[in-house]
Amino acid sequence: MHDCISITGLGSVSPLGNTQAEIWKHYNNDSHCFQTETIHDKSVYTAPLSTTAAAAIQTLKNSNSKYKNLDNSVLYAILASRIAIENAGWTHESDFGINIGSSRGATTLFEKYHKDFLENEHAQTLSSPTTTLGNISSWVAHDLQTSGPQISHSITCSTALHALMNGIAWLNSGMTDKFLVGGSEAPLTPFTIAQMQALHIYAKKETTYPCLSLDLEKKRNTMILGEGAASVCIEKGEKQNALAKIRGIGYATEILKHNTSISAEGICFEKSMRMALGSHKPEEIDAIVLHAPGTIKGDLAECQAIKKIFCNKIPSLTTNKWKIGHTFGASGMLSVELAIGMIQQQKFISIPYLNKGKKPTQLNKILVNAVGFGGNAVSVLLTKD
Repeated sequence: MHDCISITGLGSVSPLGNTQAEIWKHYNNDSHCFQTETIHDKSVYTAPLSTTAAAAIQTLKNSNSKYKNLDNSVLYAILASRIAIENAGWTHESDFGINIGSSRGATTLFEKYHKDFLENEHAQTLSSPTTTLGNISSWVAHDLQTSGPQISHSITCSTALHALMNGIAWLNSGMTDKFLVGGSEAPLTPFTIAQMQALHIYAKKETTYPCLSLDLEKKRNTMILGEGAASVCIEKGEKQNALAKIRGIGYATEILKHNTSISAEGICFEKSMRMALGSHKPEEIDAIVLHAPGTIKGDLAECQAIKKIFCNKIPSLTTNKWKIGHTFGASGMLSVELAIGMIQQQKFISIPYLNKGKKPTQLNKILVNAVGFGGNAVSVLLTKD
């Protein structure tokens, strides 16, 4: 990247809450956000929105009769985006672009409408317009009253960071000077959870920490689904109100050997991180926020890629999956939120069940990783200055 991109606004809704004060408070304790619920007579771990975040979503839903027919994935994106642009000081006169994606889209509504169709043999009136993936960005644009370009997409679990990458491309093209980017996911439905269980990657055992993300000695897969959304406001150049600055972005896709896997060496991660680093030296990186979904092979592959680049000078490693679960298409931007918090507060958030080791003395440069089914990795280099 030749030009600096400033992140001037941040908003999210997740199991951690929907205000930065509440979210950072949760990051500073060693408790996770998982709870068990019964699905088809079986106990399953999930990470739903916090009580305060769920209440804020319900208030949003009740505020407009049109919003009552929207999927949670859309409502989460609207609320996160409202918070982000308020944080950045944008108004609808700013005429900004929007790119908010989702891995699954309107999962709750789609399952509901399909069930109704099977039972009644006819489709509900709003079944089509409320389940299209483009729903997310178009409704966010409607809510924020902006007339800039509106883009939605799905690139599985790296969706949010692909949105960030696309927003940067728009800024660098000169076609717009402000972009709102992010990801949203509401996957806590019986069918979605069953799909993850069918892959044999979902957590089963009840333990103190049911998702053992980044524990490379675990003997079982421990991924757990969470829900939420996160959006950031990006602007070209050095902005005085920047929460963090993007100094590099990288991407890579592996040749598929299996529908869900990446190589044992994490080739796509290695390529995306090297691209994001650019001219920055590996030893300059203070920390990495890993994708690390809590699976045996996924966590190990990413760490192998890190070892190839950083050798015996590996930065401090962390992730938020052990705390809030895997939020699919929103996960990359929620990882960016963690990185921004660490940069702003100059405090490293470690993982309680791992050997915490030596913490970084400064947090000026942090890499953030995301990857999705198909081996499509994205890495972002965030800096304080």
